[in-house]
Amino acid sequence: MDRRLKFRDELEEVMGSCKLYFQPPNGTKLTYPCAIYKLQNIDINNADDRVYKYMKSYQVTIIDANPDSEYPDKMLEQFRHIRFDRFFTSDNLNHYVFNIYY
Repeated sequence: MDRRLKFRDELEEVMGSCKLYFQPPNGTKLTYPCAIYKLQNIDINNADDRVYKYMKSYQVTIIDANPDSEYPDKMLEQFRHIRFDRFFTSDNLNHYVFNIYY
């Protein structure tokens, strides 16, 4: 199975009934609470002039009207290689941004 699809399955497990979006196009009507994820980076290790191993990093943004959302804590408990990036509010919605290597 593709790693992104495995990652999506784990996100669905964490987010429960919340809607998940992968790189939604502009103009997409979002349903809240939700999580938007996209490929952020690929960390590459080389050996003998070849790619030895690599790890993809996904940026996950949780958007929730509830300022005490339960979802950021669930994310921190589920994923081992996770880093909290920032928090911001926009249009009275709370945005929690994480970077996750998977």
